[in-house]
Amino acid sequence: MSNKIKAAIVGYGNIGRNVLDALQQAQDFEIAGIVRRSADNTPNEPAHYQVVTDIDKLGNVDVAILCTPTREVEKYASLLLAKGINTVDSFDIHTLIPELRQNLGNIARKNGSVAIISAGWDPGSDSVVRTLMQAAAPKGITYTNFGPGMSMGHTVCVKSKDGVKNALSMTIPLGTGIHRRMVYVELEDGAKLDDVAAAVKADPYFINDETHVIAVNNVDEVKDMGHGVHMERKGVSGTTQNQRFEFNMTINNPALTAQILVGAARAAMRQAPGCYTMIEIPVVDLLEGDRDSHIGHLV
Repeated sequence: MSNKIKAAIVGYGNIGRNVLDALQQAQDFEIAGIVRRSADNTPNEPAHYQVVTDIDKLGNVDVAILCTPTREVEKYASLLLAKGINTVDSFDIHTLIPELRQNLGNIARKNGSVAIISAGWDPGSDSVVRTLMQAAAPKGITYTNFGPGMSMGHTVCVKSKDGVKNALSMTIPLGTGIHRRMVYVELEDGAKLDDVAAAVKADPYFINDETHVIAVNNVDEVKDMGHGVHMERKGVSGTTQNQRFEFNMTINNPALTAQILVGAARAAMRQAPGCYTMIEIPVVDLLEGDRDSHIGHLV
């Protein structure tokens, strides 16, 4: 099909590999290629696709799916949006999302492109569920309880700290939206656990949570990419009290993040220029196929 969406994968770690898998299952996408910092030592999986260090070498690209660490998202998205390429990402520092939305929105509108940000599962699909719950009971409180499971964003953050060879950050739910972070680190030779722990606990990813940093000989022995969420809201519909809603899921973290990113990449092709979070786009735009057919089936 000549009208397939041409998508580039930017970054090829856990999420990037799962994005490739999800794109291969989507009939409306064509994989333009993979963009990495280095084309050397490329894993075997993308052998059938072009691997480059510069997206310009891929020719025409409709949308770039950013599978980079969160703190590199704005840099890459800004460059790509300025080229007129749509972008989607799973930026996950909640407090910085409004600022990112404003900054990327200015670039996107100026260049006729679209950015959909924070399009993972939280923020992302969970944000949509929270919004629907609040619409159903405008007055009330929603608690989002993550885990137990591996947080990719937190893990990448720990790996960036001086003295850390490898790391794993586990999120443990304590209830009512409060969490404990269990951080397991392999230390570089000569590194001190106290120094690493101080750097981790001072980072915005961890500063608001109870955090424990533990040295281990081999992180892979405790790694599990499973995760989950339990959301609950108790509130008021009109003047009626005691309205209760719950949402649960148990997932593979990178696989779900990747699937949501692919849906957001599709939705990016259907929006006017600008920057959007997932609660701002029609959920039907995430789905492959004809809108009228989905309405007939899902409504």
